[in-house]
Amino acid sequence: MMSTKNLKFYFSYTFLLLLTSFLSAQNTASGKIVDEKTHKEVIAVSVFINDSNTPTLVTTTGNFSIQSDSIIYKLKFLKKNYALETVDISAENNNNLVIQLSSEKVSSIQEVVIHNEKSKFKNKKENPAYKIMQEVWKRKRNNGLDKFDTYTYNEYEKIQFDANNLDSAFMHKKIFNKLDFIFDYADSTARGKMALPIFLNEAMYKNYGENKPSKKNKKLLVAQKTSGFQDNQIITLTAKNLYRDINIYDNTLNYFDIGFPSPVGTDGFSTYDYNLVDTISVRGQDAYKIRYLPKRTEVLAFQGYLYIDTDSYAVLGATLKSTNKINVNFINAISTELEYDNPDDQTFLPKKFITEIEMTPFSKKKTSKSIVAKRSVDYSDYEFNKPLEASVFTRKEEEYDNKFVDKDDAYWAQARPDSLSKAEQGVYNMLDQLQKTPKFNRMVKIYETLGSQYYNVVKGIDIGPIFSIYGKNEVEGDRIRLGARTYFTQNDPWRIQFYNAYGFKDKQFKYGVEGKYMFNRVNRFTLGAGTRRDIMQLGVQLTTDDGIMSRSFASSTVFARGENASLSSVNQTNVFASIEPWKNFQIKLDGTLQSIKSANPDGFNLMYYRNGDLRKTVNDSHVTLSLIARPGAKFSQTGVDRYEHGTLAPTIVLKYTRGIEGLFNADYNYNKLQFMFYKPMLIGSWGKMLFNFEAGKNFDTVPLALQNVIPGNQSYGLVQNTFAQLNYYEFVADTYTTLHLEHHFNGKILSYIPLIKKLKLREVAFIRGAYGTLSDASKNINVDGMKYSAPDQQIYYEYGFGIENIGFGNIRIFRVDFNWRGNYMDRPEANKFGIKAGFQFGF
Repeated sequence: MMSTKNLKFYFSYTFLLLLTSFLSAQNTASGKIVDEKTHKEVIAVSVFINDSNTPTLVTTTGNFSIQSDSIIYKLKFLKKNYALETVDISAENNNNLVIQLSSEKVSSIQEVVIHNEKSKFKNKKENPAYKIMQEVWKRKRNNGLDKFDTYTYNEYEKIQFDANNLDSAFMHKKIFNKLDFIFDYADSTARGKMALPIFLNEAMYKNYGENKPSKKNKKLLVAQKTSGFQDNQIITLTAKNLYRDINIYDNTLNYFDIGFPSPVGTDGFSTYDYNLVDTISVRGQDAYKIRYLPKRTEVLAFQGYLYIDTDSYAVLGATLKSTNKINVNFINAISTELEYDNPDDQTFLPKKFITEIEMTPFSKKKTSKSIVAKRSVDYSDYEFNKPLEASVFTRKEEEYDNKFVDKDDAYWAQARPDSLSKAEQGVYNMLDQLQKTPKFNRMVKIYETLGSQYYNVVKGIDIGPIFSIYGKNEVEGDRIRLGARTYFTQNDPWRIQFYNAYGFKDKQFKYGVEGKYMFNRVNRFTLGAGTRRDIMQLGVQLTTDDGIMSRSFASSTVFARGENASLSSVNQTNVFASIEPWKNFQIKLDGTLQSIKSANPDGFNLMYYRNGDLRKTVNDSHVTLSLIARPGAKFSQTGVDRYEHGTLAPTIVLKYTRGIEGLFNADYNYNKLQFMFYKPMLIGSWGKMLFNFEAGKNFDTVPLALQNVIPGNQSYGLVQNTFAQLNYYEFVADTYTTLHLEHHFNGKILSYIPLIKKLKLREVAFIRGAYGTLSDASKNINVDGMKYSAPDQQIYYEYGFGIENIGFGNIRIFRVDFNWRGNYMDRPEANKFGIKAGFQFGF
């Protein structure tokens, strides 16, 4: 099983990778190299492109001319007895350069010896780099923003995607008929290949913060410019989801929500070998240049250089580059360059971060067609301890208007730290021209259909979801489901959705319809209502959602172990109101009227006693108050529906439900309280833990249809937060607690096994537990009540392991789990062992 969120991201990445499977743009630079004092030509200078650790050219004269298959944004010049010289390259500053090398001033380091190559030491205490890193750890710095009462600063972000490894054969494919003008924007390289810029997003933010008297912060998007895809935010979301903010001083660096050990972390020596190679000048400050390499190339780790101030032992800069054996789906390479300012001995301030990610759909070969995604962030105009009005932190209506971030060319010319290159300027023109091409619009429409699961038929109307069209279950047999929704823009304040379904076995039509309207974009005050009549698999989720358009689990169970007869026929009407009085904190009130009966009376008995009468249909009216917190979550768009950015944000839910007897002929008064906490966590270099805890209590006696059911899973697919070895309705509880722990090791263990490590498989370990009680009154109210019980003798548990990252090339999206039941083996039809499998989209 796959989540809708993961599915959208998978198709977003796949589209971007396959849309342009190409090669790097040519960039050239030329000039001469002279001594700063004598102005005489300097020869035998090593010239490095961007963050490469290998010189592209060693000059034989005082002049140089260099050409690259990738965009050149920086050149570095290095010669013995001279300081390293770094020059930023742009379209306006790439030819006729005059590079002046200055004599290097090397600080004396009595206690260490500088080595140019990797040295072997008997122990790390003999390693001079270890002595330097010890001083770094002693002075471990924190982000300087935390020490000031108030602060403000500007942030400029640029994200660009380039198609890499284009060749003439690729350009002449039929797919580019009538689209060949796009290659006018590509640059030829010396090897006859090309690179084509395909996406550019620029954003300007104003950051405000207050630490005293109370802690507040706000990141205000003040301007945004996107090349050609303003109306398709899935692409913009995909771009932004590739990146996370990192702090080089942390022990673990987050890339794609996968943990990489930091070379500056206090436990760095357990992962890396360090070598002091030189002392150089960095922005006028003397710095130790330390090279680091992972001890084992099969693990998720970086290689590169650290630049440590010789006096304060502050990190002035760092380069992080992935190894050739990086084991991340869709990713061929990662490189990051970090620059920091250090205002005092305890703090640092970010100055500039540049990250490049090379993505390929199939092969990890360097010549493979790929997408190079580059993000650069410049931090500037820091101001501290200036009074900030309280209104600065208040969310305002105009900030959510689309036009709020629209700025003219004059604004961008002034706001950018550096001017756009010729290729970057061309991407705006190219994509504007592409959008006027019918063939390109058809390609984008296919992508949008796969990414959103909806197909646009006319303006404002989509049909779908396409992946819910077919299902199968015991009651309906083969099931067809067709639906539609209104959709004008990604920021629509209202939405209407409906579906119709038909079962070929029960020969019954089902339906569902829901509408909602958001009145305020700031606090997201929304009203909605809907109704449905459908066959559903209840009891597969403890903390349920009363939403009408939530997907019926019955339609998902195409392959199942054993017969599943425990389906319910549900007629449900729901009205709701929700509001976010604070960012990422939602208050929701639902009013629900429903009737529930067995969809298969011969195989699943929901009959119960009420006042001595035997009844088959439960009538229920209840109101539910939900408090939902998502601290740290990030969203795109401001409409009634939003796309969520990938984060490690937790989900915290507290729900109170009150059943009201007599309201619309409801049968029972009852009170129910539920709590859920879910959190993904990075555990250093050991991978990622998924933690899910739920607890709840029914304070009154209710029939089975309204009772808490410990979620089972009789399908052969992977279903999150269910118990793989439980049958549906095997455990029922008035009071319950459940815990799911699932740890993804990211291949750390299997990478030690010869031959196996070449398969790049990753291991998963998990354990699940449930405990609950069920009163005699709750058993007796149901006709078949005595067959139901709770896990009250001991904690029911399951455990097992899984193998993920199964596939080929860069597409490794299959996972297999092996599950064992820990106890309650004496129960009829107890499943002691089972195998689950499914697709798992992600890095």
